[in-house]
Amino acid sequence: MTTGVTTGSPQRSPAPAVRVGVLGAGVVGSQVIRLLTEQADELAARVGAKLELVGVAVRHPTRHPDVPAGLITTDAAGLVARDDIDVVVEVIGGIDPTKSFLLTALHRSAGVVTANKALLAEHGPELYAAADAAGADLYFEAAVAGAIPLIRPLRESLAGDRISRIMGIVNGTTNFILSAMTDTGAGYPEALAEATRLGYAEADPSADVDGFDAAAKAAIMASIGFHSRVGAADVHREGIAGVTAADIDAARRIGCTVKLLAICERVRVAGNPAGGDNYTEAVSARVHPVMIPQNHPLAVVDGAYNAVYVEAEAAGRLMFYGPGAGGAPTASAVLGDLVAVARNKIAGGRGPRESAYAALPIQPMGEVLSRYHISLDVDDRAGVLAVVAGAFAEAGVSLSTVRQEGRDADASLVVVTHGAPDAALAGTVARLAELDAVHRVTSVMRVMGELR
Repeated sequence: MTTGVTTGSPQRSPAPAVRVGVLGAGVVGSQVIRLLTEQADELAARVGAKLELVGVAVRHPTRHPDVPAGLITTDAAGLVARDDIDVVVEVIGGIDPTKSFLLTALHRSAGVVTANKALLAEHGPELYAAADAAGADLYFEAAVAGAIPLIRPLRESLAGDRISRIMGIVNGTTNFILSAMTDTGAGYPEALAEATRLGYAEADPSADVDGFDAAAKAAIMASIGFHSRVGAADVHREGIAGVTAADIDAARRIGCTVKLLAICERVRVAGNPAGGDNYTEAVSARVHPVMIPQNHPLAVVDGAYNAVYVEAEAAGRLMFYGPGAGGAPTASAVLGDLVAVARNKIAGGRGPRESAYAALPIQPMGEVLSRYHISLDVDDRAGVLAVVAGAFAEAGVSLSTVRQEGRDADASLVVVTHGAPDAALAGTVARLAELDAVHRVTSVMRVMGELR
């Protein structure tokens, strides 16, 4: 006998579509639009609602024939102000007017997904405050290390742990150049020219080779990892233009390779004004070339790849590795954030907020403990070593190794120090350059880890 009653799980009504506006349709933006279209059904299944692309803001509409004409607008300000857009995806970069676009979206409680590391490093607190006031999401996985899942692990997976260090290769252009110098023996100008020819370096590569890009990423990583506000101006920055083929060879001789590293650390500093333990904590954030032992996991990261190495008290040592740039890889991270924000919209919740409760001070670079590898052209005569060693002793810097290379007019000394405050080391290098027995200081580079 039939009863007319249907058994089984009740059918859920589909949630309303999550409407998406995209700012930019360049290398990354075009891939975001493509994936939104090609994977529409799968994304809808993951979110629980359709992701409906309703507008794309670009500067030059004729340059984007693959984007449906009905979606394109040149009025970015008007697009982000539309009440019917639930999530704004920003992939145009820059500070102004991008910041005002995102603030407009956040003020009306739209979720924001951005890949803009420079904006976050400069104005992150203002954006976080706007998101907080409106109860909106601000996600930015793609801002650091492209496709590599890093931001979410740092602020969610490791939220219950205590991170002591985050360091990594976070700029593919500089890593390609240094890898090419290591593999071929080429100098910096030749390696940069090759990177430009292959499309790894921009026509104006200064943001990459001078360390600005990596410094912005270091600021973001330090802010999240150490629950403190760290801006780009707080990050000590040095680029790779001064790295020579001789530096690469010198690193090889001591079992190292040269990498441009972003290094963020929780450090102890002397003198706790509150009493008790005789130390307090601070954040050190810096970007510079470094000689790193060849057996370190970061030493084998070659080409345009990125990798980030995290040390935490409970989790131990973690490594995140993969393509750090490129249209499709970066779009993958953007889409991951978009799915998360859309799910929160459907569920009525929100993702992690800014965590800056620790408010740790920034340690000045001069106080950071460093080790230096220094090469000097010197007179080949008795007593020179004692004079050089005396300059280090006067600064309170002890020496790990000293060796002489060459004879007569080609004589040189190679010195590797023990750890000392960076200011003391830099001051000693300046003093060495003034000694009569020293013809010139040919190379100075920081060293990390134990040497063979």
